[in-house]
Amino acid sequence: MRRAADRPNPPTAAILDGRTLQSTPESGPRVGYDGHKRRKGSEVHVAVDSLGHLLAIVITSANEQDRAQVAELAEAIQDRTGAHVSLAYVDQGYTREELAATHGIALAVVKLPEAKRGFVFLPRRWIVERDFAWVARFRRLARDYERLAAMLVSLHFLAFACLMLISSSN
Repeated sequence: MRRAADRPNPPTAAILDGRTLQSTPESGPRVGYDGHKRRKGSEVHVAVDSLGHLLAIVITSANEQDRAQVAELAEAIQDRTGAHVSLAYVDQGYTREELAATHGIALAVVKLPEAKRGFVFLPRRWIVERDFAWVARFRRLARDYERLAAMLVSLHFLAFACLMLISSSN
């Protein structure tokens, strides 16, 4: 896919973001309350490349801080790409530059404009937001129905694989 899009293989940049999945009784110990989003559930942290392909995923309780996941995501990205990623675009929640730097990744924080009204296009960040919107169409990933976090990770990889197949046929 990357060669068809005239992109280097493996990728040299990544985009990190997270979304909160509303919990169900099956979610068990992963359930936490995300005060910012005002939702009880599990947090799905993902890293995608500039084309929107999934590089890494981490599942945590929703009450854990986004910045605490930077090191685990950075390590997973470098393992997946052979340490070729040198830059990651993040929002204000992922601000642990020192944790990413230990894995050779510099963080570029993409901030919202001061006077936000309605939809605001954020450079690079729209790619991961688009992927979240596409993944939300998979009924099994609309909420956290899984007892095991590994099953939730597997379902996300399956959904991203389906999305890659759909996008490559267009």
